[in-house]
Amino acid sequence: MARTAFDARLGVSQGRTTAAADGAPAPSGDYVFVLGDAEPGRFHELASGDHVEVRQAVDLTDADFVRAQLRLRVPASTPPGWRWVASIRVGGVALASATCRAGRQRALTDLAANVSKLAGAHEVAVRLALEEV
Repeated sequence: MARTAFDARLGVSQGRTTAAADGAPAPSGDYVFVLGDAEPGRFHELASGDHVEVRQAVDLTDADFVRAQLRLRVPASTPPGWRWVASIRVGGVALASATCRAGRQRALTDLAANVSKLAGAHEVAVRLALEEV
């Protein structure tokens, strides 16, 4: 299988990792999601729509909301006119999202997707994507 910009170093400095970009452990057991590569000096060509996500099947029968707490830090080297989009997706559909532009940081203390009308098992994902504005 050929390696891509998103899976050449999965778990080390790409995708879902337990270490921050500087190599220090993520705080309090949190995870870091990296689009591209967190290691300084490693660059990849990315296109609009490229993303990294984690997903799992969840029984939403008695749930009203699916929530995520996220801290986004977008590199200043992100091209002008591009942004990162963090989203909660259920069944492949984004039900909640927030954006962050190049060189900015943003704390999302309560990104919430309303799932009160859903029942049974559904695939729930948290996605970080690059998007051209």
